[in-house]
Amino acid sequence: MGVRNSPCFFFMLSVLFLCFSLNIHLSFGAETISANHSLYGNQTIVSSEGGSFELGFFRPGSVAVVILFGFALVVIRRWQRTSVGAAKAVEGSLVAFGYKDLQNATKNFSEKLGGGGFGSVFKGKLPDSTVIAVKKLESISQGEKQFRTEVSTIGTIQHVNLVRLRGFCSEGKKKLLVYDYMSNGSLDSHLFHGKDSKVLDWKTRYQIALGIARGLAYLHEKCRECIIHCDIKPENILLDAQFCPQVADFGLAKVVGREFSRVLTTMRGTRGYLAPEWISGVAITIKADVYSYGMMLFEFLSGRRNSEHSEDGKVKFFPTWAASVTAGGDILSLLDHRLEGNANAEEVTRICRVAYWCIQDDENHRPSMGQVVQILAGVLDVNLPPIPRSLQVFVDNQEPIVFFTESSQSQSSQAPGNSFTASSQARSSSSTTSKS
Repeated sequence: MGVRNSPCFFFMLSVLFLCFSLNIHLSFGAETISANHSLYGNQTIVSSEGGSFELGFFRPGSVAVVILFGFALVVIRRWQRTSVGAAKAVEGSLVAFGYKDLQNATKNFSEKLGGGGFGSVFKGKLPDSTVIAVKKLESISQGEKQFRTEVSTIGTIQHVNLVRLRGFCSEGKKKLLVYDYMSNGSLDSHLFHGKDSKVLDWKTRYQIALGIARGLAYLHEKCRECIIHCDIKPENILLDAQFCPQVADFGLAKVVGREFSRVLTTMRGTRGYLAPEWISGVAITIKADVYSYGMMLFEFLSGRRNSEHSEDGKVKFFPTWAASVTAGGDILSLLDHRLEGNANAEEVTRICRVAYWCIQDDENHRPSMGQVVQILAGVLDVNLPPIPRSLQVFVDNQEPIVFFTESSQSQSSQAPGNSFTASSQARSSSSTTSKS
């Protein structure tokens, strides 16, 4: 677009005319332009070279200039609305989309990608051919709350393993959120629906598990304020074209100031991934996310839901069965049969142990997500965990519980004797509570 054809050019002309009309002084380096009178009478333009000339402005003409200025603003606004989809937001900022822009981008919300309790997600394309996912919130009360929560959490941060919020639309009761499009959909479609999609190989599963851990560690430990996701499950993990995982759906998230370690809030999340502290009604910590992550790791192993109803009506709880298998040492038998045994035995053992540490009944016995990242990355070795009492497999151990020690590959570069115990974790935890 040429300079003279741009809205900015017409905008500057309008500003100059308006300044002459409203007695405003403008300075441009060595030259000064001034309008010395009101809306009546003659206007004088004085240059730095001493020359001057007069422009005659009358009330009707001045009013016309003001109208011209207003018209220029309208033109600029319309130009911004039509090009907002193609414009790139400054890093760390969000784009405010118009409803009609998103209606056009999604072809009147014709291609539905999925849906949930708060609304539906549609595929769209911006004028610059960028493919997007648009979440259209439908529940007035809950949708409004989810809208504010998502914008205030994921809208302010960026990480390779957290879904990117591009922008939003808020026009009256119409609330929409605009994300980057994830071409491989959600994790659950690959773990539990192998007949309809390609089965994830073990290497890909392991990298996805590590990526999710990194995203959660960033939320818990690296953000200015701690963010507890509160609803970690395969449905809320999206996969891009390279199967890089991105934690999504922050509508239930809680933000906790760094001066607090826990927050008292209403129970939220999904059955099967809820930590015991949710049920007991006590204030929660980041360890609620750790528990959900651990339950999800079992699904990485088995390729099936943690709890399933059998034909006789009984509920099969995979972690309970896995506990007995783990005790017998036959960990590879836990694997998704579709993998046909093609997996790294050391990584399978590591995933299984991490999963059990993450779902310990006592939150103080669970590792942080930062420690989980270190374990999965091979920086720390994880020890054999006790079976949680909630799985009805009792382990009577009064000795300090050792989570993990430094792995042999990093032992030389670390200080000796640096092991992590459940008792030391409990002593270091804070009891400061935030009410929400």
